[in-house]
Order: sequence, then C-alpha cells, then structure tokens
Amino acid sequence: MSKHSAGNGVRVTERASRPEWQGSGDDGGHLLELRDLFVEFHTRDGVAKVINGVSYHLDAGETLAVLGESGSGKSVTAQAIMGILDMPPAVIPSGQILYRGTDLLKLSEDERRKIRGKQIAMIFQDALSALNPVFPVGWQIGETLRLREGLSRADSRRRAIELMELVKIPAARQRVRDYPHQFSGGMRQRVMIAMALAQDPAVLIADEPTTALDVTVQAQIMDLLGELRRELNMAMILITHDLGVVADVADRIAVMYAGRIVEHADVHSLYEAPAHPYTKGLLESIPRLDHKGQQLTTIKGLPPNLMRIPSGCPFHPRCPFARQECVDVVPTVHQLGNDRTSACHFAEEVLDGRI
Repeated sequence: MSKHSAGNGVRVTERASRPEWQGSGDDGGHLLELRDLFVEFHTRDGVAKVINGVSYHLDAGETLAVLGESGSGKSVTAQAIMGILDMPPAVIPSGQILYRGTDLLKLSEDERRKIRGKQIAMIFQDALSALNPVFPVGWQIGETLRLREGLSRADSRRRAIELMELVKIPAARQRVRDYPHQFSGGMRQRVMIAMALAQDPAVLIADEPTTALDVTVQAQIMDLLGELRRELNMAMILITHDLGVVADVADRIAVMYAGRIVEHADVHSLYEAPAHPYTKGLLESIPRLDHKGQQLTTIKGLPPNLMRIPSGCPFHPRCPFARQECVDVVPTVHQLGNDRTSACHFAEEVLDGRI
C-alpha cells in the first residue's frame, strides 16, 4: 500500500495504485475533453436547448472554472459528464465526451458506473440535501468503499477517518459517528469532499461548492480544494457563478451563456482584459473595496428562455454594445491566441477596450 501526505501533515492510506482507464483511440493529450456537445430537454411545453455546442478540455493536475449565471448550462454539462442526466426528458443529440480517449456517451450504463466515482467524481452544491440525515457521516463516506471496493466495515471506517482528516475535519475519530445535522455548513461540505475523494478519482467536479456559506468559510473551502488538487494531482472542474471565488484556484476559465462557451482564457488574461461583453459585465458586477458606497454595476435584463433563444448572438438583448449584426448573425468563435477564444463579433474591440 502506498501513502500520500496532505498539506496538514496527515498521512493517508491510498489504494495500491490508481487504475488507469483503458480507453481506446487518440485522446489528443487531454485527460477529459468535450467536443461540440448538445443537450436538450423535451417537455410538454417544448424543447429546451440547454447545451448548444460546448467544447472544452481538462488536463491532469489543472483546474478549469466554468462560470455563468443560473440556467447557463454549467451543471447540466457536469451531469452529462457524470452520466446522471434523467433521460428522458434529457436527450443528447450529438457531441462527444472523451475520457482518456474513450467517448463516454458510447458506453453502456454498467461501463459508465465503473468510471463514475472511481475515475470522475462530483461534489454537489447542497451538502445538507445530498447527505442522508439518518446515517452517520462516517458510514456514508465508507459506503462506496464497502459496496465497490469490498472493504470490511472496520476498514471502511478507518478509511473514512483518514478521509475526514484529509479534508481537515477536527477530531475526525470522534466525529465519524456524528450525523449531518451535527455539522456546520462548511464541515458538511468537507464531508462531501471526503466522499468524492474516497475512490481517488482522476477528475473532480465541484458544482457550486461554496453555495450558502459565508465569505470566510467559502475561502476555506476553496483553499482546501486547491490544496487537495495539488497534493493528489487531480484535475478539477469548478462550477460557479461567482468570479470572485476562482481567482486563486483556477488555471483557466470557460464562461457560459445560454448553453454556449462565450469566452475561454487563462485566469490572468481574463481578469486583466475580458474579450466578451458578458464576461466584462460579470467582472464589473463584483463588489470592490475601493468602490465602497457606490451602486453596484449590473447586467440588465434576464437570461434567455432556452425554449426561445434569441436570434444571432443570444446575449444581444442585454448587451450594451449590440449592433444589427449581433441580432442577425450567430457569432463564430474568434481565436485570440494562447488558447483564448471569444464568441463575439467584436471580440478584438472588446479586448482592446475600443468598445
């Protein structure tokens, strides 16, 4: 058995080796890659086009932040990766989700189940709802290890304690028997992280991991995720609507709007100079200490109805720079160098500050 050391000095027993997923085909060097993914929801009221040609990639050991307002398609994309969409009403008409070169969408449910949790794991945003209130947290952390790894009850409990120590839950040996309601919101989120790490996944998806937490606890959770990513050499997808929580954690950012990636850039370039009006609006809406007492900047209007997405650029009804071309023509993705893209007719002008 090998061991790895967390930043807090705790040494955690690890599985003998992380099994490589035996994918087939050329993965292009990326651990995980989405290619032109579309997802629709067929309802009585019509078809909601939730994901509209999303493409992004993730490499080992890096963090990709996926940003956007509620309804932009962030979480649905993550659920498609995990294979946990309810189908129906969800339908995936086209696209690929490649993990180590294998298209997950072509696998059977049994094959997807072998990857889910063991290779790609997910932290859900509402820890109180995700945890079962009638079982101790240690039992819940160890359940997967008992069912899927064949660990005994005693071994799964020991592993649960190690994982609780890894995510810095104080007095883990005593608290392993406690129930979810006996933990604070931040500690419940740490339990969820421990559950996601139980099978040592290569990819961790964190869906709004700081929702409903106060600012101090948000920072602690983000610091913990960053530390774990480095210590365990995981790749991480961080889903959030808050640009303020990702600056110190993410390597790259993909901004989503109406089911599309409207901008993609490394974190420093995006913060320094956005290349899409939507990203610019998100950045300007962040509260700043040097603007104390001033009214917050907002993006006018509401996100579009995904059953009736506007013509042309879907952001044009809310865009302060919109022109007739934006109404009539769907913008192509502009390559701006250094793996940076923007789906705006006037990307260069926005980037340069000319408009």
